[in-house]
Amino acid sequence: MSGDWGDLNSYGLLFALAVIIGVSGWIGVVAQRAVSRGSFLKGFFLGNRGLGVWAMALTATVQSGGTFMGVPSLIYSHGYVVALWIGSYMLVPLMGFAVVGKRLAHLSRRTDAVTVPDLFRGRFDSPAVGVTTSLVILFFLSFMLMAQFKAGALIMKLAWPSNTDLALSEDAALAPVAGAIDYGYLVGLAVFTIVVVAYTLFGGFLASVWTDLFQSVLMAVGVTILLFLALEASGGLEEATRSAVARTAARTGDPRTAVGLVTGPGYGRDFLPLGLACSYFVVWIWGGMSSPASIVRVMASKDTATLRRSIVVLGCYNLMIYLPLIAICICAHRILPPLQATDEVIPRLAIKLTQSFELGGFRYGTFVSGLILSAPFGAVMATVSCYLVVIASGIVRDVYQRFVNPEATDYEIRRMTRAAMIVVGAVALTANIWPPKFLQSFVVFCTQGQTGAFLAPLLMACYWRRATKQGVLAAMISGALTILSLYAVGWIGYGVAGWPDPGTSQATSFRPYFLLGFEPIVWGILVSTLFGVVVSLRTPPPDEALVRRMFDRLEPAADAATPNH
Repeated sequence: MSGDWGDLNSYGLLFALAVIIGVSGWIGVVAQRAVSRGSFLKGFFLGNRGLGVWAMALTATVQSGGTFMGVPSLIYSHGYVVALWIGSYMLVPLMGFAVVGKRLAHLSRRTDAVTVPDLFRGRFDSPAVGVTTSLVILFFLSFMLMAQFKAGALIMKLAWPSNTDLALSEDAALAPVAGAIDYGYLVGLAVFTIVVVAYTLFGGFLASVWTDLFQSVLMAVGVTILLFLALEASGGLEEATRSAVARTAARTGDPRTAVGLVTGPGYGRDFLPLGLACSYFVVWIWGGMSSPASIVRVMASKDTATLRRSIVVLGCYNLMIYLPLIAICICAHRILPPLQATDEVIPRLAIKLTQSFELGGFRYGTFVSGLILSAPFGAVMATVSCYLVVIASGIVRDVYQRFVNPEATDYEIRRMTRAAMIVVGAVALTANIWPPKFLQSFVVFCTQGQTGAFLAPLLMACYWRRATKQGVLAAMISGALTILSLYAVGWIGYGVAGWPDPGTSQATSFRPYFLLGFEPIVWGILVSTLFGVVVSLRTPPPDEALVRRMFDRLEPAADAATPNH
């Protein structure tokens, strides 16, 4: 890459990130004022149950740093068929809000739950269920948090002056010289940790939500700008498509396979085997619904009307993000030279298409491209902030207040919360000084583990009166162990001669065993559901008074805490 690319990348992105950090700090201060209006617990960990339509919809999306790196890489490499893969995203709002949203909101109010373990503990009147929920959340979210801290540090490194990388290529971004100290990465890690922990300490859950809302808007603006610029530069989508096929055929010398860019199953090797293609509809739809971070946001909704409207807003937002990305990445074949590192496609396009922007002799294209490229940083910040709140709430609410100091005052809880966040941030920073190599593999592992552990118990809690605490415990533990077992088998067997390989691109030892060609999440859900149903039917039914309180319409006076439901 030429020095021009590096210069354009460095200062524009660095300045844009400074703006993002400044806005995030301001959001933390404003959120702190909102939190102080109610009790600390409900304000800091649940936003006083006041999330509106836009905050619910645009902060419960599946957008992240991968939206600007991973998905465009797939579209650029495999063509239009990726639209079928991301089609499952469109169902996320229906599953997350429509299937369990209303019931979760009911249960959280009837149990007066502040955290996810609170919800399960109150629903089944079982401290054991609450403690198990806390332990599972802490285990999987700890892995996810480490991966997100690494992502934030890498993005900070991309913005560092004189850096010439434009992708989150982990091999290139970390330890470029064996044994050398990567100061750019370490400084980025330190800055990212301080910023995220600081503004989360101020504003808690609301700081996370409002930062997520801000970066979602920023991402939508960036995609819209790129769409118009890319279509204009390529001469339209039809011309870009023809050019993509022709240039790919010329490069590979095989016109027949190049047509795969516009037909199924995609260009080159099969994009995904059938079993894994079906699995992704399970991963995105059910994984998003059963994530503890997503559950907390549904618990914080203002009312049922908010959830209904959020379904429409989120569906439209996902269409506005992902359909343009398909067009943009197809246009990239005509605008850019062939790329080896395909996850550079959006950064390169953003820089190339904005570098001529000028106003009164002032060239502001670098700042525009920087704002577009800073969207992944905002996404990672919001994700880390949310995980910090969830982990801290588990430590403070479900361990400290339940077992150590049940009579803790608001001041003591506030002090313990801040201490917990600082400690968690310090541990994550320390772990990432020598970071795990495969970031995305950790993210997939955590998503599948959480879904295997919580999906069946969540549905049982919401809709099955006969579900028992023993059944929920069996479902939770068996689902988590199934995911862990398949990953352990895959890890042990990776690289062994004759070991079955489903043909995926996961060239890493930290990958699961794909039993019958399916992702572990499929088997985790099946095993968890089986154990939950069988054990519930084989154990005594739950107390009828508890069931009536959770499911039946209450008297007006008793139901006053559940407005508009």
